[in-house]
Amino acid sequence: MSKIVDEVMAANAEYASNFGDKGKLPMPPGRHFAILTCMDARLDPAKYAGLAEGDAHVIRNAGGRASDDAIRSLVISYKLLGTREWFVIHHTDCGMETFTSEIMGDLLESSLKTANIDTSGWHDSGEGPGTSDGKFIQWLTIPDQAKSVTADVKRIRNCTMVPPEIPIYGYIYDCRTGKLTEVEEASVAGRAGK
Repeated sequence: MSKIVDEVMAANAEYASNFGDKGKLPMPPGRHFAILTCMDARLDPAKYAGLAEGDAHVIRNAGGRASDDAIRSLVISYKLLGTREWFVIHHTDCGMETFTSEIMGDLLESSLKTANIDTSGWHDSGEGPGTSDGKFIQWLTIPDQAKSVTADVKRIRNCTMVPPEIPIYGYIYDCRTGKLTEVEEASVAGRAGK
């Protein structure tokens, strides 16, 4: 096993030894809301949103984007598990701001190895084989955080499976300060009853 596997298993053993009554938590989130946010390791939704286990659904992907799968999860969160409010939270200094779909497609076509970035942009660190499959995916990159939050809230709001009574809020988390800042245009677009 790797060092990481050993560390994870040791941490899990410690966690499980103090699990207590958490096994009795109900499946629906106790505070009846969901957060769609980025997978960035610097973001801890439990801390920045004051969550305890069982409080809320947290859906994470690259950029916190309203992909089909993220919307699928939000609809399940509402329809089957009773969430009544949703937050879309992007963040400053996001890796999704550093490339375009074209760049990602080119990198994957060149090699499947991890790429590197420097002041001149992204570069492949290995040689092929690669794949052209990356050219056929919308990578949902982020050229502008506020516009992306707004676009995601609008995409969710316009989904025919999303009931109009669910308010959808748009925020940007600041990685330097830990503060959430509302994207007013997004929250207006996500108002309930629209």
